[in-house]
Amino acid sequence: MTVTSKMNSVSRQSVLSRLGPGGLLYAANKIIAVAAGKDEDRWRSKNEGALFKRWKRTGSSVETTPAAPTLTTPSTQPSDLLKFLAINALELSAPASDALLKSRSSEWFQLSGHPGSLAPAGPGTVWKRRAAGDHPAHNPECDAYKALAACPHMRSAIPRFYRELEYGGENFIELQDLLHGFRDPHVMDIKMGTRTFLEDEVSNARARTDLYEKMVRLDPNAPTEAEHAARAVTKLRYMQFREQCSSSAEQGFRIEAVKMPGEPPLTDLQKVREPKQLSATIARFLGDDERARRAIAARLREIRSLFEKSEFFRTHEIVGSSIFIIYDDERVGAWLIDFAKTRRVPNDIKVTHREPWQQGNHEEGFLYGLDRLINTIETARLSETMTEPDVSR
Repeated sequence: MTVTSKMNSVSRQSVLSRLGPGGLLYAANKIIAVAAGKDEDRWRSKNEGALFKRWKRTGSSVETTPAAPTLTTPSTQPSDLLKFLAINALELSAPASDALLKSRSSEWFQLSGHPGSLAPAGPGTVWKRRAAGDHPAHNPECDAYKALAACPHMRSAIPRFYRELEYGGENFIELQDLLHGFRDPHVMDIKMGTRTFLEDEVSNARARTDLYEKMVRLDPNAPTEAEHAARAVTKLRYMQFREQCSSSAEQGFRIEAVKMPGEPPLTDLQKVREPKQLSATIARFLGDDERARRAIAARLREIRSLFEKSEFFRTHEIVGSSIFIIYDDERVGAWLIDFAKTRRVPNDIKVTHREPWQQGNHEEGFLYGLDRLINTIETARLSETMTEPDVSR
């Protein structure tokens, strides 16, 4: 999609130089979601009022298209006219452009997950790209968000779901930006469950050389004598090996990434595996903020209670989902996110989310991990972990 306008008496170059790159990119970022859709009601809240309004001006030398929107901003920002001209001088060809991501680097970041899968879409929302490999007519993550948004127990435990959309030939879902409103927060992304792969991903029993080579690169001593001799392992064997390399297999959760105030995200956390290491990392994340510790623990207990009451979770396996924790000096939040691998189980299967996994029982250990995560948050203390090596760096 391209947003254009005719500019008669004011040159594009002069507008861009007057607005400056920061204001230009800020305005472009704020406009992108409205340029993609006309539903303005989503951008209203009790405190913010109408964030987007159509540009109307009489007696202007600038001819505009009727649908071109602009952002209403305080007088300290560049004028509406300058913003309008600068925005319409851009070609907004993709929601995940590097320029837009860099323009919000101080307030928005993708902590973990697949690079390029998320992009800020507007004030308080993000677009998430559809998972690769999904059937064109079926989007499991979108289905899960719709079902959970309609569930009275779970709608408060997930990001707000707005819509599914197509943009530039790709499919996205639009979600609440959980970072919106926080100021330089502490953030932790925790992958939940003892199993983070789908059963149909490991149904093929053929041993593969490429997976053996990956295993050896990670740990030369991991293959058995038979596997060394065959120089091949099955997909199931490799995936279980990967779970055992992290804390997932034993603890039911693993820390994917951490963001501390004023520092870049930490994502190389494969060594955070043992209970003492997990405790040390979480203790450093919480510091001495007992307010945050109590609030996070209470929120996770609430999510657990809601989860156990939900009919959706009685009938679905929740594979590869995460708990996203955020806090700053004023606010604390935690949400359940990522449902690309959520699947309905067969009608004759009942999942507890705590029992060990066996092929065919569809247990993934989500609640098993959540029990242990809550206990770790409640008991980890910075003073007790000072002698532990800093495995988070």
